[in-house]
Amino acid sequence: MSIAPQSGMELSEQHAAAVGAYAGLEPEPPVIPEPPTAEELDKERKRSWLKKLGAPLIPLAVLAGKAKVLLLALAKVKAVTTLGTMFISVAAYALAFGWPFAVGFVLLLFVHEMGHVIQLRREGVEASAPVFIPFVGAVIAAKSMGENAAAEARVGLAGPILGTIGTLIPLAIWLATGSDLWRALAYIGFFINLINLLPVLPLDGGRAMAVLGPMIWIAGILIAVAATVIFLGPFMLLFVLLLGGPELYHRFKNRHSEESRDFHSIPTRTKLAVAAVYLSLTALLVIGAAETYVPHTL
Repeated sequence: MSIAPQSGMELSEQHAAAVGAYAGLEPEPPVIPEPPTAEELDKERKRSWLKKLGAPLIPLAVLAGKAKVLLLALAKVKAVTTLGTMFISVAAYALAFGWPFAVGFVLLLFVHEMGHVIQLRREGVEASAPVFIPFVGAVIAAKSMGENAAAEARVGLAGPILGTIGTLIPLAIWLATGSDLWRALAYIGFFINLINLLPVLPLDGGRAMAVLGPMIWIAGILIAVAATVIFLGPFMLLFVLLLGGPELYHRFKNRHSEESRDFHSIPTRTKLAVAAVYLSLTALLVIGAAETYVPHTL
């Protein structure tokens, strides 16, 4: 089928008619958007600030989450033995501090972690042997920390208690010999157990102080910030936030749930006993670290 083209006269007439019809229409006024209110501008500034602040932490948080899952998976792989990861850690620490100190330091970490393992198994919770990560510490895999906050507190305190007992060995040797090596090992033993008693998750002190309720973790975060500013450096706070942040947020958010109330429903005498052990152990470790500390000079 073919379409015949229209003549020039017909096109001109149609164009004139269209123009005339359009000329009779009134143009619609332009829509001018209302300016944002002060409240909307303030919200937008806050969102922009949070995006700028959180953007650098997102990849770190993802990496930390994947690393945690990987480490817990490695803890269950038979090929990755405790002795193997201990040797890797010793070799790593030896590059910076020498073999004698590296061996002693890793053994102190082992004693600390075994405190958790022993207590978890006493609570009826299956726990793996420690897996060591150079310049981070060690990790154990467990499905839970016990059936209630009292069990979690016992598990949390067991590591620093056994770790402190283990530190008495280099302390005694230093007192008997005056060796700087044993003094350094005694100091680092007291120090790592003391830092683990900060009352914030995922540290042992955060698990121990859970018997007093989730609000104690707010104080723990403030203490961790203060310790970071004074002498620990930003790595400690970053470690706490990345590894303990998700658990801390989840447990604090659900603190009013029935499950959380049951978990924290602990007799007052148990709370007082845990607090007494926690404060006594903290004081002992502060004294031990202060007495064995040697200022470094260039």
